[in-house]
Amino acid sequence: MIAKERIAKALAVATDTKVFEMDSNILHRAPAIFKEQFGNARAIVVADKNTWRVAGEEVFKYLVDAKIEVSEHIIRQDEFHAEWCYVVEVEEAAKEAGAIIVAVGSGVINDLCKLASHHLGQQYLTIPTAASVDGYSSFGASISYEGLKRTFECPAPVAILADVEVLAAAPKEMTAAGYADLAAKIPCGAEWMIADIMGAEPIIPEAWHLLQDVLDEQLSNPDGVASGDKRAIAALFEGLTLSGFAMQAARSSRPASCTDHLFSHYLDMTHHTFNGKLQSHGFQVAIGTLTMCAFFDAFLEMDLCNLDVERCVEAWPSLEEEQQRALEIFKDFVSPQLGYKEITTKYNDKDIVREQLLTFKRHWPLLKEQYRKQVYPFEKMQECFRKVGAPADPADIGVTRQQLKDMLPFVQLMRWRMNLLDLAHRGGFYDELVEKVFGKGGRWEILK
Repeated sequence: MIAKERIAKALAVATDTKVFEMDSNILHRAPAIFKEQFGNARAIVVADKNTWRVAGEEVFKYLVDAKIEVSEHIIRQDEFHAEWCYVVEVEEAAKEAGAIIVAVGSGVINDLCKLASHHLGQQYLTIPTAASVDGYSSFGASISYEGLKRTFECPAPVAILADVEVLAAAPKEMTAAGYADLAAKIPCGAEWMIADIMGAEPIIPEAWHLLQDVLDEQLSNPDGVASGDKRAIAALFEGLTLSGFAMQAARSSRPASCTDHLFSHYLDMTHHTFNGKLQSHGFQVAIGTLTMCAFFDAFLEMDLCNLDVERCVEAWPSLEEEQQRALEIFKDFVSPQLGYKEITTKYNDKDIVREQLLTFKRHWPLLKEQYRKQVYPFEKMQECFRKVGAPADPADIGVTRQQLKDMLPFVQLMRWRMNLLDLAHRGGFYDELVEKVFGKGGRWEILK
């Protein structure tokens, strides 16, 4: 059900994962894969109440039948998230059992098991239960720690076993969240192109082509994903897995995450809820992705050939001024020093800003065409999200357009990674760009 040649090439680029198998009714392969990777080691199946029911118990029985010494650890809370306390819980359970973790669950279970395994100096096997995130195969785990959403560096699983029957039976909103997470790689890719030109984060060809060359294909059937079509679900999960492999190749989240994800991080750190519930990572990212598509639509209407570079350089603030701006913006935030720390890392002096802007000015016609080919227009992305059942408007996750606009200073400064908002800030058209999106006639027009 997967393109085996493509996966073989991807595994050759991946630094941590050695095995990726996906097909229907394939859970029985768990013991063989476990023995191939871990020999006669003990196993501990980690799941939550739901994922134990849909796949964990079956995997457990297969391991028992194969004479593998196995125990289980089930997180019993009705609702839980990727928080440090659960990493400790899983780590202690695996350590007490003296066992290798078999993670059976969605993105949260996988991230908890990934970081716990790293702390124990072990590899692990993951068995996904939903095509909901790209984190199954990614380098790093996104965990809330001391009030902040942080990405902890840790290896991806050595093996991934994905049963399409299980993935297709997952709640539709989880699959829609996975589609939105994969779609975020569209504007994320364009922002990587910007960072590359700015000399901040050069594009890594192996990581770029691994994902971007097939992304359109794997996003092409939102109707099939919404209806639970198994081929469409398999294509989506393959795309999410390739995204993780790209992150392994890059040893960072750069191939898969930029400003689109920072909206989600902001909402996580401010404990945003809608109808009493925290919103999924993918649903939050959907709104960040649409917002960035809207910004790129507005950006591509501009003519940087006429940019007054010297005027921009003259107006460019000092590092101390930028640090003070960050402290003012973040003064009441959960982490008041966050913006200060990140802007200190990514600040450029006037000479570098001049060269960055001159490069955009000289090559704007070509760059504009490249960005246009990379980024979906807002209407196309919004229609895809509507079809698949992902949020298509901030109100769908309980965020007003004014609240979304108010997040912009935070997301521009929240991470050292260069983005479109950084370019707009340097080029003196930040306010114009924001007005084009949130002002009269904009995609997210704020109605008075």
